[in-house]
Amino acid sequence: MKRFDSGTLIPGSTWHAQAESEAEVVRRAVENMKNINGETEIRPDMIERIKERIVDVDDQGQARH
Repeated sequence: MKRFDSGTLIPGSTWHAQAESEAEVVRRAVENMKNINGETEIRPDMIERIKERIVDVDDQGQARH
């Protein structure tokens, strides 16, 4: 399982996305940025920043080490 916590990119943000694949986590993060935050254009460097912050988690959402 993969997880992205938006607070790792945007201080104070508590939103997160969790899914089986990195691609789905990125899709959900981009969708959130567009729908909730009103972003109209998501730059490639933002996608890379999201990918850099995706971690593997177990079934309870705890980071794997």
